[in-house]
Amino acid sequence: MTRRVVLVLLAAFLLIGTAGQAQAAGYRYWSFWDRDGGKWVYATQGPSLVRPSDGDVQGFRFAVSENSDDAAQPRGTADFASICAKTPAEDGSKRVALVLDFGTASDAPSGEAPQAPRSACAQVSADATTADALAAVAGPLRYDTNALLCAIAGYPKTGCGEQVSQREGSSATAAPKTAEGTEDEDGPSIGLYAGIAVVAALAAAATWQARRRRNATR
Repeated sequence: MTRRVVLVLLAAFLLIGTAGQAQAAGYRYWSFWDRDGGKWVYATQGPSLVRPSDGDVQGFRFAVSENSDDAAQPRGTADFASICAKTPAEDGSKRVALVLDFGTASDAPSGEAPQAPRSACAQVSADATTADALAAVAGPLRYDTNALLCAIAGYPKTGCGEQVSQREGSSATAAPKTAEGTEDEDGPSIGLYAGIAVVAALAAAATWQARRRRNATR
């Protein structure tokens, strides 16, 4: 029985240690979205492959996200009519409304600050891709060797889809606060301390039980 308790305690301690050291990781990148009615839908293809139609609304958001399900959506509710109100239709071309959200300060790479969110109406040739429309109104663009969109309007200056820890930047999660109200950057979480205390208490109980059994058999 004592051996079983020791094994359980060891497993619990290892799990707590792992939880204390693990950091939720994400990627800092520009996500691409389509406006479907009143909601944003994560695009299933890259902007260089999509050929939008006249009247489409598409968005880009710079943020730290773990995956497509976790990705932050472009902010704002502007529609095609408001974005392209001053851009009349022309034969042989199409108009694409673009919403550009440069994210928050917490998502920005070190030493950089996000630009203010904005929208633009791109008037491009009928066969143009979203990348063509984006280049027409929000250059310079930057891509990596795998054609991943790295920068819009020159932001950010460096980096491209790099992995970062949750503490480095996230528009959805803030760092925990200490009692003084400052961010606790390096200390273990309260949950870790509580878990260690539980393990210590269980270990003490197991030791006491083992001694009691030994004394009873003497």
